Amino acid sequence: QVQLVESGGGLVQAGGSLRLSCAGSGRSISTSQMGWFRQAPGKEREFVASIDWSGRRTNYADYVQGRFTISRDDAKNTVYLQMNSLKPEDTAVYYCNFVTAVDRGAPFGSWGQGTQVTVSS
Repeated sequence: QVQLVESGGGLVQAGGSLRLSCAGSGRSISTSQMGWFRQAPGKEREFVASIDWSGRRTNYADYVQGRFTISRDDAKNTVYLQMNSLKPEDTAVYYCNFVTAVDRGAPFGSWGQGTQVTVSS
């Protein structure tokens, strides 16, 4: 069974950058469509970005479009989320998961522990 492990979160000032990683273990994720999601305190988990198996198609939520970039490195069995121009409202726990489709597909599979991103103003 594949396990997804998120890392790379931290505390950053507004306007700063972070790169999150989602490493798969147990089996290859190279043929899977993957997504990033986030959950802020007291809020529902929401979609952030997704990428198809080839890496050529991506999709972003409006609130991160132009600031975040999702990518993948199949040799490392890892999906990344480069986050630039961070805002305090980006503060959340970030998770990765498999998705049924690149175009806002539903997540499936077990959720990992996520990685905390905190943006100070």
